Amino acid sequence: MKENLEDLEQWGEDVIFGRAKGFRASLMRCVLRGFSWLYRGGVMLRLRLFRTGFKDQAYLGTTVISIGNITVGGTGKTPVVELFSKTLRDRGRKVAILSRGYKSKKLEEPQEWKRKATGELVDEEEMPKLVSAGEGLELDVQYAGDEPYMLAKNLDGVSVVVDKDRVKGGKFAIEELDCDLLLLDDGMQFLNIAHSLDIVLVDFNSPFGTGAILPRGTLREPPKNLCRADYIFITKCYQAGNQELIDKIRRYNPVAEIIECTHGPQHLENVFTGEKLPLEFLSGKYVAAISGIAVPESFEEKLTDYGANVLFHRTFADHHSFTQKDVDRFMRRCVRRDADVIVTTEKDAVRFPKPAEMDVEVYFLRIEVDILSGHEVWEDLVDRVCMEKVPVDPLLLYEKAM
Repeated sequence: MKENLEDLEQWGEDVIFGRAKGFRASLMRCVLRGFSWLYRGGVMLRLRLFRTGFKDQAYLGTTVISIGNITVGGTGKTPVVELFSKTLRDRGRKVAILSRGYKSKKLEEPQEWKRKATGELVDEEEMPKLVSAGEGLELDVQYAGDEPYMLAKNLDGVSVVVDKDRVKGGKFAIEELDCDLLLLDDGMQFLNIAHSLDIVLVDFNSPFGTGAILPRGTLREPPKNLCRADYIFITKCYQAGNQELIDKIRRYNPVAEIIECTHGPQHLENVFTGEKLPLEFLSGKYVAAISGIAVPESFEEKLTDYGANVLFHRTFADHHSFTQKDVDRFMRRCVRRDADVIVTTEKDAVRFPKPAEMDVEVYFLRIEVDILSGHEVWEDLVDRVCMEKVPVDPLLLYEKAM
C-alpha cells in the first residue's frame, strides 16, 4: 500500500514537472489547471486576511528571519539556512531554527523538558519536538524529518525545533533555550509569526517554477508576491552577472537587495564511515546515483560536471523514506552494472539504511553555499541582524502583496 502511494506521488510530481508523457498525464494537467485557479484565490484571500488583521500574527519579541521561496522545493534552501545559522552563531547570536518537520513521524512518547524558571515539566501540548538544543541530536531522523536532522547534525551551538505550530516552537526556543534569533525554515508562507526580515530564494535554473500555481505547477504564490522580500538570493548560479533574470525579478520587487550564489560541491563523504574524498575522485568513475529530492536533474548534473560517468540514476519522490528493500535492490543492480561507487545527496544520506551487502561504497555529495556577487550586501545584512533587533512594522506587512 505504501509503495503504491509513493509511486502515485512520484507520478504526480512527474506530471507537474512535465516529465510524464502521454494522454493520462496531459488530461491530469488539464484537470489540475482548474484547481490552480481555486488555489490562487485561496492564497490571495489568506494574504488579505493577514494584511487587514482578520487573522492574527504573533509578535515574539525577538528577531525572526524567514527563509523561503515562492516555489515548491528545489531552490537549495537548506544550505542557505545552514549558512545563516553558522554565520549568526559565530557573530554571537543564539539561533534557533524552526521547522515544520515535513514527513516526520509523530513521537510515540513526548519528550520531557523541565522549565528553566520552575523546574516543572513542560506540558505535553506546549512541548514541540526538540531535535537539538545545540549540544547534539535529541531525536532520530524519522521523528525529526530529514532536513531538520541534517541541520542539527551539522550545526553545533544552534537549536533545531520542529512543530507544525511554529508559534509554539518559537515560544519554547525563546523561553526555554534562551534563543534571541529565530530562523523560520521555509517560512515565507507561514504568516502566523510576524517576520522581521523575509529572505526569498529564487532558483536560477527555474526561477518561477513551471510557471503555474499549485497543484498544476510548482508555484506556491504568484511571482508578483516577490514584493514581500527584503533580500532575494538567486541560488544555483553558474556565474555572477545574471542581469536578464535580475531584470525579471525587478518587475516584481524593485527595491530588495539581491545576492547571487552557487551551491558548490565541497567533497564526497562516506555515508557509513565518514571517510572524505576530494571531488576529483569522481573523474572517470562509473557512478550509480540515487536520490529522493525535488529536482534530481541538478544533482546528476553536478556529478557529470566533475567527470563522473553516471550509469543510471534511481529517483524517488522528494523526502522518500528509503527501506531496506530499496537499498538492497539498488545495490544488486549496481553490482550487475559494475558500478565503481554509489553517490546520493546529503539529505538522502540521513535516511539511507545500510545495505545488507556492502559490495559498492556509498558516498554523499557535500554541498555548501558560495556567494558570487553581493558580498557587501551579505556583510551589511549580517551586521544589521547582529547589531540590533530588526523592527517589524505591522502596518507595512504584505500591503504590496495585493
